[in-house]
Amino acid sequence: MKRTAYFISDGTGITAETLGNSLLTQFENIDFEEITLPYIDTVEKAKQTVERINKSCEDDGGAAIVFDTIVNEEIRALISASNGFKIDVFSTFLKPLERELNTESTYTVGKSHAINEVDKYRARIESVNFALDNDDGARTKQYQHADIILVGVSRSGKTPTCLYLALQFGIRAANYPLTPEDMEAPDIPEILKQHRHKLYGLTIDAFQLAAIRNERRPNSRYSSLDQCDFETRTVERYFKQNRIGYIDTTNASIEEISTRIMADAGLMRRIV
Repeated sequence: MKRTAYFISDGTGITAETLGNSLLTQFENIDFEEITLPYIDTVEKAKQTVERINKSCEDDGGAAIVFDTIVNEEIRALISASNGFKIDVFSTFLKPLERELNTESTYTVGKSHAINEVDKYRARIESVNFALDNDDGARTKQYQHADIILVGVSRSGKTPTCLYLALQFGIRAANYPLTPEDMEAPDIPEILKQHRHKLYGLTIDAFQLAAIRNERRPNSRYSSLDQCDFETRTVERYFKQNRIGYIDTTNASIEEISTRIMADAGLMRRIV
């Protein structure tokens, strides 16, 4: 079954998209075509959006699912007049909160993603810069300033996880790739042992790793199944040998990996 889902906002659309995606993932038997429409902030844009929604309803033979965080009442009324199934995120949650708190909300566009607190914004930027500077073992001398050091074989998800930890939580995350040269030794490199309490491992299924590497370097020793199997078995031995917590990234999203690392390592987020 196919249905179209719209995430509509007069701001970035991030809130509507995040909530909508979380809800839609609960319906695995339906194939959703997801469309995000940010900055629908004029009547003309709203009318064009309604036409698009109604066309999707006709094409799908069923109502399009519409998540919106429109603040402007006139524009919200136009979107509500479409043939889609509407979920007005703000009115659904803000109205009950207004009643409970006995006060009206400000209904400000982009409030949740604005730079309201300079310290938190600075923490995010500094964390991202740290992740980039300390990618792939580039600057091991900075490990004393790291909150977490991700360790694993090449292409196991270290870099995107570090960047997500920085952007989402303000965590200073470094990563160190264990290479075949490292694996000639009976244990992890000495530089990592010095910071063992900050280490967290990523592993991955050898077949999946070979497929990922083959896209980068096809028909090479680097992407061969034998090499991938050897590397994953070796790093997992290192993790167990040094009592390093680790996660299998094979079927996990970056969000899941990062959240598990935060919980397992007892890290406190610097930004909300």
